This record gives sequence, C-alpha cells and structure tokens, in this order.
Amino acid sequence: MIRPLAVIFVLNAAATLGSPFAYAQEAPAGGASADELAKQLSNPVAALISVPLQLNYDEGYGALGDGERFTLNIQPVVPISLNDDWNVISRTILPLIAQDDVVGNGSESGTGDTVQSLFFSPKKPTASGWIIGAGPAFLLPTASDNVLGSEQWAIGPTIVALKQTDDGWTYGALWNYLVSVTGNDDRADVDSTFIQPFLAKAFPGGRTATINIESTYDFEGHAWNVPVNLMYSKVTKIGNQMLSFAGGARYYLETPAGGPDWGVRFVVTLLYPK
Repeated sequence: MIRPLAVIFVLNAAATLGSPFAYAQEAPAGGASADELAKQLSNPVAALISVPLQLNYDEGYGALGDGERFTLNIQPVVPISLNDDWNVISRTILPLIAQDDVVGNGSESGTGDTVQSLFFSPKKPTASGWIIGAGPAFLLPTASDNVLGSEQWAIGPTIVALKQTDDGWTYGALWNYLVSVTGNDDRADVDSTFIQPFLAKAFPGGRTATINIESTYDFEGHAWNVPVNLMYSKVTKIGNQMLSFAGGARYYLETPAGGPDWGVRFVVTLLYPK
C-alpha cells in the first residue's frame, strides 16, 4: 500500500486547492452565478481563471495487478486577452505521483513530466455555435525520478472544439499529438496522441454530470490507454470564494500490459470570475 504520509499529503493538498478543466470565452457581465460558472467549467476555452487540483487514484497496476498510484495534477489555467477578438489560454498540468508496485515491487514518489498547452481561441463562437481553440502543446521532462517520466522533450499541436446548447448540454472533443524533439537517447521516444471526447449536462444549482474518454495511443509501444470517466460536480461559495467540487469513478476499457483496472477522481477548483 502507499505510505500513509503520502496519502495524507495528497488528500490535504486536494482539499486545500483546486478542476481538470477551467477556462476563455467572455465572462458574464456583472458577476457569475453558480450556473454560469458551471457552464464555463464545461468549456475548455472559457475566460475563467482557476486554480485546479485533481486527485486521481488508480488500482490494478503491475504483473500481479496489485499496484496502485496516487496522482495529484496541479492544473493552473490562465486566459489572456490578446485583442477584441482573440484569447490565448495557458493550461499547465504538473503531476505529483506516489506509487507502489507499479514498476516491479518498488515504491516511487515525486513529480512527473509537465504538459503545457496554449490554446488560441476566438472570443465569440462561430456562426453555427461552435467554440474552438488551437495551438501548441509541449512535454517538459520535469520528473524527479526517471521511472516517473520520459526524459524527453516533445512538442505538437492541440485542438479543442465544442458546442453548448440552450438546454444545458455541452459536447465536443480535445486532441493533441506529441513527438520527441530531443532527450535521453537511452529512453524510448515520445510519439503519442491524446483524444478526449466529452459530454456534459448542466442542472440548476451549478450542478453538472459529465462523461468523457481520456484515450491515449502510444505509437512507439503500439498500445492504447482508454479510461472512461463518470463525474458529478457542484459549484458553490464558501465565504467570498467560488469553488467547484467534483467526484467520480473510471473504468479502463483498454490499457498497456500492466496497466490499471479502475480508478476514482476528486477535484477541487478555486474559481476567479471577472
């Protein structure tokens, strides 16, 4: 099992900070209600600054299926207005990892590799109502242990497209492709694509139910990793601070050899609407 101090650290950090997607379209005038913020949180390119922490627990790793991993993804999202028509949204994902029996019978903990994405997005939807964003994505070898990272620098494109309806539905997909440009010659090159279709339904009171598939294909290893996530979230206010709390579970439809079987996710998001 993961050492108790590692579990306490991850849970305390998740309780202190904050969601997987927080985001740049125009913020509601005159302040944002819980329902308006919940709608923005379903949009990976909305004009909303957030401080997200996403805690994941996955089980079933290793040859014997008894390995487990905690991953705390620190995911600050900052929209920047370029002019009257365009935003650029900076989205960073820095994982903190604690794992047992994932690689052999050992235990490892520390930082993983960082993914940095920049989405250039029109402030207004298209004539048909689609919200779009595109730009570069970067993989930075920030892992504190070579077991926790790729030891590669990688770059590639990323794209998101979605539509939000008047009756509370959000649907769309996010995609990126990363390929090594330099790194440790003794490690396998990064050559992978990430595809995330998502569907969300908003309910009154700042509540949202979401299903998504966070699929990754490794062209070097010829292997898919395909978890399906079911999530429920609620926007609320504590004092003067708007927050979103989310929780859910996932099942892996396909994984590489030694991959996990199932997992859970908890998210706390500090929200900073204009």
